[in-house]
Amino acid sequence: MRVVVTVNVIVLNLYRRDNYDHPWAGIAVVAALVAWTGWAIRASTSAQRRTPLFMALDLAVAVAAIAVTPVIKGADFNATIPGFWVMGALLAWAVHWHWRGGLVAAAVLSVTDLVLRDGIDQANYGNVFLLMIGGPIVGYMCESLQRMAAERDSAQRVAAAAEERTRLARAVHDGVLQVLALVQRRGAASGDPEIADLARLAGEQERVLRSLIRQQGTVTTAPAERDLAGLLEDLGTRHALRVDVATPGVPVPLPSEVAGELAAAVGSCLDNVAAHVGPDARAWVLLEVLPDQVVVSVRDDGPGIPEGRLESALEEGRLGVSESIRGRLGDLGGTATLDTGAHGTEWELAVPTTGPTTGPRP
Repeated sequence: MRVVVTVNVIVLNLYRRDNYDHPWAGIAVVAALVAWTGWAIRASTSAQRRTPLFMALDLAVAVAAIAVTPVIKGADFNATIPGFWVMGALLAWAVHWHWRGGLVAAAVLSVTDLVLRDGIDQANYGNVFLLMIGGPIVGYMCESLQRMAAERDSAQRVAAAAEERTRLARAVHDGVLQVLALVQRRGAASGDPEIADLARLAGEQERVLRSLIRQQGTVTTAPAERDLAGLLEDLGTRHALRVDVATPGVPVPLPSEVAGELAAAVGSCLDNVAAHVGPDARAWVLLEVLPDQVVVSVRDDGPGIPEGRLESALEEGRLGVSESIRGRLGDLGGTATLDTGAHGTEWELAVPTTGPTTGPRP
């Protein structure tokens, strides 16, 4: 579009060259518009160059080209030098800032044009009217298209996730569930109390997995936001450990996926305390809300993690810490910091609240 209106401004100004009081100045203005068009096309292809400063300069060039028209053409001019060339800046604002940007740019261009004229005729009114409705309409359409694209991408992700859940469910059913059922049957018949207890646990896990498989085909729409403070307080109440949870006392809304994954990471920390320190251990969970992130600290009163234990667990294929805690925080764009020693173990889980908080791990 910028190329088309630039060709148009060159052709029209050559055709109307006799209307200039200062033709060489008019040539210089047209040349400047052509040069700016080349830069604008290049800048528009990169998000790093397509900054608010560039957008402001783009509109300022259009306004300046209109403003110098009476000086170069004379006070009795009919058409401004840029003419339809100003559409480039107008539509750029509409695309970038949607209907509000289109409305602001249209108002600035219209006021500049009308201030320079002695009166408003039907042609001038028609041009201003088109600017004032065209900018907001194009901006509204761009906003709608972007929203539709986001909804389409979300639907595609949900469909892909459902397909992957189905595949995993088949693998779990054909392998893990069969083994758990076998362990339950043989363990119960062994007569050994310890093995019978393991068989009971295996049976419980089999029922949980079967329930998950039955539910995996049901895709529901989760709320846009969830209260992280409420999730942590509920987690502390339900957990087998003695857990003291401290929150700000007010809701801490986060995107549903972020809040759920962060609460699940805290649950993994508490599960590790129960497994490695013992059921009589105490744990403390502290939620802090900072200007640009939320931080959850999980501390216990155990003896700490022996040096090299996490590395050896990873080599053995035990992925509790690397996936359930660090992996989750990495997926959220956050960090999981571990402090351990004779004083106990403390995890500090931090997730940013500004900018993207979800996405694949690097």
